[in-house]
Amino acid sequence: MAETCEDFVLWCRRHHLRPTKGRRVVATIVLHSKDYPDLTELRSRIAALNSRVSLATVYRTLRLLVQFGLIERHKFQGNPTRYGPADKLSQGHLIDIAGGRVIEFRSNEIDKQVSEVAALLGYRLIGHRLELYGEPIDAARGRAPACP
Repeated sequence: MAETCEDFVLWCRRHHLRPTKGRRVVATIVLHSKDYPDLTELRSRIAALNSRVSLATVYRTLRLLVQFGLIERHKFQGNPTRYGPADKLSQGHLIDIAGGRVIEFRSNEIDKQVSEVAALLGYRLIGHRLELYGEPIDAARGRAPACP
């Protein structure tokens, strides 16, 4: 599993693609993002590093990174497409519907239960995706969070 911009550069060279500065900037930004940014957020971060990277380069590089398996595209219910590093381990996502924040989590217990359900239905599980949608509890009650 490739994890770095250097891996992306090697992949580009193997596939006779130029690892241009623009492509490297895009790869670096998205590979180090922990918050699943959408295209607007990515574009802003990329422009902060190199304002000369075109939108076409961003789109093409994202497509290459997805193709290579370095990143994943996520389309969470009614929200813009977000991008984040690919992870071979199963993980869940909690999407804050009020603020749009995406929180990654892992649960061995959930993984075990999902595998058991698949086995009961006669299948060997090869993967799954778990998306939870919610709002902060204090926001649901219409009051500010209490200070510790």
